[in-house]
Amino acid sequence: MPLLSRDSSPRARAMYLRTLSSIRERCAQVHDLAKKGQLQYFHYDPGKEDAVIEFCASIMERDFLNEFASIPPHGRWRHLDAGRSRIEPILRRWDTSGTPPDAKEKCKRVIDLFLVSVLLDAGAGNEWTYTEKDSGQTFSRSEGLGVASVHMFEDGLFSGSASQPHRVDAEGLAHITVDKVAEAMQVSSSNLMVGLEGRTSLLVGLSTALKLNPQLFGQDARPGNMLDFLEAESKLQGPTRRVHISALWTILIEGLSPIWPARLTLGGVSLGDVWSCPALKRPGQAEGDDLVPFHKLTGWITYSLIEPMEKLLGWTFDGVEDMTGLPEYRNGGLLVDFGVLTLRPGVLSPGCYPDGNSIPRLPPSHPAVVEWRAMTVIELDRIADAIRRKYNLPKDKLTLAQVLESATWKGGREIAQQLRPSTGGPPIDIVSDGTVF
Repeated sequence: MPLLSRDSSPRARAMYLRTLSSIRERCAQVHDLAKKGQLQYFHYDPGKEDAVIEFCASIMERDFLNEFASIPPHGRWRHLDAGRSRIEPILRRWDTSGTPPDAKEKCKRVIDLFLVSVLLDAGAGNEWTYTEKDSGQTFSRSEGLGVASVHMFEDGLFSGSASQPHRVDAEGLAHITVDKVAEAMQVSSSNLMVGLEGRTSLLVGLSTALKLNPQLFGQDARPGNMLDFLEAESKLQGPTRRVHISALWTILIEGLSPIWPARLTLGGVSLGDVWSCPALKRPGQAEGDDLVPFHKLTGWITYSLIEPMEKLLGWTFDGVEDMTGLPEYRNGGLLVDFGVLTLRPGVLSPGCYPDGNSIPRLPPSHPAVVEWRAMTVIELDRIADAIRRKYNLPKDKLTLAQVLESATWKGGREIAQQLRPSTGGPPIDIVSDGTVF
């Protein structure tokens, strides 16, 4: 979509803010202000980027030597396989069952699982853990949520079909309750989870979204049925089916829009993970020109669903370069912990530091969080470009998704653990309701 003109209607502006391109374009506007020292909450020091790049490169070399081609893309698959492989054994069990599914149905089931797993993946807090019964392993954060979601899926918690528990459908999701999620996630008074109600509401909302969009999710209202829509939108090039990333993005941004809490609206359109950035406000500007879209969970779902379609069906996605890095607290925390971004002295009120804590605690709507997330999107591009230059690799040999997986997200977690070993938490704590981070 071209850049908006001042005469564009509010609805047209809202639809623009739901596009992939709008994320990088609006975040770049915030980054341009940072280069001029015009952010309200953060000081930007690009001279500190070199230390981030070297730190990330050292992690990549440690974990992958120089075999960067073996780096998997950023996606939910790794979290579901934390500690041991789980997805491949599930696929093998399906293959050896009495009625083995074909490749397309297997992929539909994996998409079912991965989508609900991402919706359950918002930050769980520093206290919660999950212990896997058959292995005895204990996990926290994204890995814990991922492993728990696999077992919820295998137990049929998301399925309304008695004959096929290994699927996700509107009927099964409609019966999800906070108590059921809490029990499956091992939540208790001594094992507290942040955002339990919020993530449960996403699953219940997903039931509604699936039923409202049969053209995307089929008459039996399954996430995996998006394969049929994508197949119709695809092109065969020889033996390879090619799908443009915009088709998948449209399914997710439009088809899942009913699940997100009502926040900002523009032209009667609910915007989702889109927030006002006061630093962008200018006298006389058009309505919505101060808004910055992130769509983090939609991006995380997109990255996570591409992989099974490529692996299990051999499909190829075009336009993946339009995807951005994910503006969440690991990638963003990396920048704060290395001093690329520094909160301006005294810019936050004492109330932002609960119990005298040195770590500020802010809601996602806070302008400081909006600046932080916007800067993260563009800085991830800059870090990825710098790493490619360091190793003389083109974009197709070291993708942004591979950099997110092997360097920035992992680097953000590792530096947080070094600097705050008691919690491993980020340098800025986000008040999570389970629907943004």
